[in-house]
Amino acid sequence: MSDISRRKFLQTTSASALLLFSGLGRESQAASVQSYPSKKIGNIKNLKVNEPLAFNYPDNNSPCVLVNVGKEASGGIGQGKSVVSFSTRCTHMGCPLTYNNGRLVCKCHYSMFDVSRNGQTYQGLASQWVAQVVLRLDAATGNIYAEGVEGLIYGRIGNLKLS
Repeated sequence: MSDISRRKFLQTTSASALLLFSGLGRESQAASVQSYPSKKIGNIKNLKVNEPLAFNYPDNNSPCVLVNVGKEASGGIGQGKSVVSFSTRCTHMGCPLTYNNGRLVCKCHYSMFDVSRNGQTYQGLASQWVAQVVLRLDAATGNIYAEGVEGLIYGRIGNLKLS
C-alpha cells in the first residue's frame, strides 16, 4: 500500500465530493414530473370570514378547503393576505379534517393544524404539517386559482396528479 500525504488525500476527496454533488460524475436524467393543473376554485368577493369552501385539488381524490381566516396568514392571498387553502386529509392516518375557527381539526384522533401558520401541527398524533394549496389571485376579476401543493398529500409518495 502506498503512502499518501494528507494534502493529496484532502484534494482527492474534495474533488470527488464536488463531482458527486454537482452531478458531473454521473449521467444525469431529467425527472419526469407532471405539472399541476391550474383550477379556478372561487372568487374572493364571495368568501366570508371563517366560512370554508370545499373543493378537490389536484384531482377528484384530494379534498381541500379554501377559507378567509380574517387575519394575515402564511401563504395567504388577497388584500389582507388572509385567504388560504389546505388539503383536508389528516397527515396522521388520512381522516377527514374540518375547519373550525382558524384551525383544521381531525375528529378521529384530535390532531389540530394552524391554518395561519402553513398548516403547522400543534396538537394530536399527526407529526407532519397538512399540505397547503398554492393559490393565485386574478386581481382584475377576483377569481382564485389553485396552482400547486406544498407538502405531501396524505397517502401519496408524491403529489403527482393521478390518472
